[in-house]
Amino acid sequence: MSSKVYFLPWKRKDEFYKFLKKARAFDHVKARNFIAIKIHFGEDGNKGYIKPEYVAPVVKIAREKTAFPFLTDCSTIYVGKRSDAYHHLLLANKHGFTIESCGCPIIIGDGLKGNDKQDVKVNLKHFKNVSIGRDIIQSDSYIFMSHFKGHEISGFGGAIKNVGMGCANKEGKYAMHNSAKPIVKASKCTACGICVKNCYQQALSLAPVVIARKDNVLTKQSKGKIVMDKNKCVGCGQCIVSCAFGVFDLKWDEDPKIVQEKIVEYTAGVLKNKKASYINFLNHISKDCDCFSIKNPPLMEDVGIVAGDDPVAVDQASYDLVNKAYGKNFFKKVHPNIDPEIQLEYAEKIGLGSRDYELINYK
Repeated sequence: MSSKVYFLPWKRKDEFYKFLKKARAFDHVKARNFIAIKIHFGEDGNKGYIKPEYVAPVVKIAREKTAFPFLTDCSTIYVGKRSDAYHHLLLANKHGFTIESCGCPIIIGDGLKGNDKQDVKVNLKHFKNVSIGRDIIQSDSYIFMSHFKGHEISGFGGAIKNVGMGCANKEGKYAMHNSAKPIVKASKCTACGICVKNCYQQALSLAPVVIARKDNVLTKQSKGKIVMDKNKCVGCGQCIVSCAFGVFDLKWDEDPKIVQEKIVEYTAGVLKNKKASYINFLNHISKDCDCFSIKNPPLMEDVGIVAGDDPVAVDQASYDLVNKAYGKNFFKKVHPNIDPEIQLEYAEKIGLGSRDYELINYK
């Protein structure tokens, strides 16, 4: 059975509030319910995240239903501006996410240091239980606002990734990333050191190189090829994006598939016994995730906004709309070694939604 998916062209983005009302995107929102609005506040320096002015209409509709909405996200496993609640809130405020601009407070879903969780039983292929941010899972229902763009491990990031990876606490994020530790091709290394600066886990270093031996004493030069400490690496992918020389890579025959399936299983845990709606923003469509503070420019025109109550259908429609606007498969162009449809196939297989959808254009 096909799911209804609503589409607002980007040129009519000013009609966002009316679009949401017509799409009946929030029929699940009930009076006096706590509604978690899951969003990515953008890493420091990143420009692709959903802007606060689009949050305010969502909050307004929830408040019209006399619900209690709050913005939320969970901590990152890399050590950056979003790795704990204190600095995460400071960054959100810097990017304009305030009570005044959005109309509701922010609650970081996994606590001060990212270790507040609630385990949910899923009994799936990779996980029996998943670890979700406690304050997210304790809300009554959800609204997911997702920036649809490319992703260095899953091919694209949309609603499914925002639910599964975004709502996991640090323990859960480690569990999903642990099969995606990069391979190091040291022969390509130019010893520029950029990846070292971008590795928040301090898993990378430039090893000294032996260049001479005199009186049985080794003489070393100051910089050599890159070395990775696999015990410190968390598979976050910062090194892959920051390196311009192709030093870092993944085992493309295995890792991305496993990570995508793990993300989907976490999505199943978050959504278990809960109702939700999904809004994907198809603008500033870049190659990689909004977690990177390096310049991540858009690579094609803005497309529009998609909404619905089926995360698989919303992501499938977003995927199709972007590829149609681009003229070919955008995601396979920017990440040729990744099959981004694995997450859609697996999500449909375990019953999270349908890839078959009816696209309803806003009129």
